[in-house]
Amino acid sequence: MRENTSGRSAGRLRRAAIIASGIVAASAVHANSSNVIVVPPTELPALARESGDAMFLREANDGRSVLYVEQNQGAELAVFDVTDPGHVKSKGSVPLHASGPFDFVSPLGGQKELIRFRQDQAEAVLDLHKAMLPSLQQLPGLYSLGAISPLGNDGFTVGQAEPGPQVADSRPLRDYQVFDSTSSRDSTPVFEVKQVHEELSKQDTGTTFLLAEGGLYVIRRPKAESDKKLREEQWFWQHNGD
Repeated sequence: MRENTSGRSAGRLRRAAIIASGIVAASAVHANSSNVIVVPPTELPALARESGDAMFLREANDGRSVLYVEQNQGAELAVFDVTDPGHVKSKGSVPLHASGPFDFVSPLGGQKELIRFRQDQAEAVLDLHKAMLPSLQQLPGLYSLGAISPLGNDGFTVGQAEPGPQVADSRPLRDYQVFDSTSSRDSTPVFEVKQVHEELSKQDTGTTFLLAEGGLYVIRRPKAESDKKLREEQWFWQHNGD
């Protein structure tokens, strides 16, 4: 699930729950079992311990899964290889020199992503041809807040927005709780992540990424990860076996 959270509303936190199908052992910083592992920022690369403004997950041309985390009010983009959720790798931080925080809006043809700045609603393009070294491209004259229609991998169209004032998205921060859905004590949360900006999911490995004030949290499902590896092995032998 991809959900951009542009605004912050202090004092009004909406509580959400992640229901985990497994027994989760609670501890101060780490909750895990054979089915669910909650990895806090302190157990991830150093860049994951910084607060972020937004994040974006995509599949690179070489098959790797790359997570981009916008940091320092749009000035930098932290890059993580999350192909294997059990071994998240930092690929460094790329300076963007953006004018302020922005949100990832829509994919465009040719390995590009449309972004929108929160302050003035201006738009630009994030070029992802080099997955580990993205760059920002300004597009003078681009209609603001228009409807995006990709033209395959060759380009895109933007419909002009309706006249009148535009109101920026203003969603509150959220607290996320992890519950044990198999225990008789499933009404009691066993892990909690405070002040979450955004949530993304990686479907093939069942991984959930939470971008919070305290950094990046990764919720792993080892069973789903094993199932993915099994599917890949079966595909390999079906296409390469004797």
